[in-house]
Amino acid sequence: MGTMTAIRKDLDFNRGLSSLIEVLKNLAVSQYRSLEHRFKSFDKFNKAIESYFEFVDFAKVSHPFISPVNKSQAVVVVTSDGGLLGGLNRQVVSAGIAELEKNPGQLVVIGQRGKMYAREKGVPYVAFSGIHDEDRQNQALQLRDYLYACVLEGKFGFLKVVYPRPVSFTVQRVEIVSFLPFVPDFPVDRKPALKDALREGVAGGAAKDVIFESKLSDIVEYLIYLWMGQRLFEIFGLSRLSEFAARYVHLEDGLRRLKETDGKLKLRYFRLRHEIIDQSMRELFSARLLYSQ
Repeated sequence: MGTMTAIRKDLDFNRGLSSLIEVLKNLAVSQYRSLEHRFKSFDKFNKAIESYFEFVDFAKVSHPFISPVNKSQAVVVVTSDGGLLGGLNRQVVSAGIAELEKNPGQLVVIGQRGKMYAREKGVPYVAFSGIHDEDRQNQALQLRDYLYACVLEGKFGFLKVVYPRPVSFTVQRVEIVSFLPFVPDFPVDRKPALKDALREGVAGGAAKDVIFESKLSDIVEYLIYLWMGQRLFEIFGLSRLSEFAARYVHLEDGLRRLKETDGKLKLRYFRLRHEIIDQSMRELFSARLLYSQ
């Protein structure tokens, strides 16, 4: 009877845990949908940047953002402050460390989980706080300013950002984005023509005739500075979407395994119950047989 009592307690505990997981799943879905509704991309801004850079011959621009002097790199890994992501944060940090093994440099960690995994690996890092939806833009600009200053001071010349990207609600992928040295992300079908035009000094029709009021390197620096802030803000939003989606997937998988365990416990419970009933019936018939004799 003691074993049946223990199994019954486990079943009651699993029932309560299942209810809690369902609540956490619904919360993750609600957070994902809310952020997805508020999430904005900056396509018009990107097109404006691209349209300007069509007139720029980057071979003639001398700037650390274009032609880095320091060949070391900084790798930014974007993780979360919370858990229940099914190892997604660890994958992001591992990918960032793998990039540093190719080209040594500085690891920059966003989020508590990233700091924890970096300490486990014994990798030195510069830490920033985890992403908060209400302060996401300020956090992106703060990180942008730090990286901007480091590049101009010559601490590193290459910059990559590693973050989780939501391919869909149930699929997340660790993505590595190269920030510096800056390469304009023109559409594929326009790149060859633009390269030929730049080589001839006639991009966008008449680049050689364009008059720039400011120094070309200063204009390029400012535009890349703006682009970095916008891109980091967008990456922070995508990382948060991945966090909510990964948490839902992890909770769903945990609930499935809990139901499997619950089914096995029920089988054990009914098996023990039947054994006790059979034993009681045998003892009853034996007692009646002895009494009749």
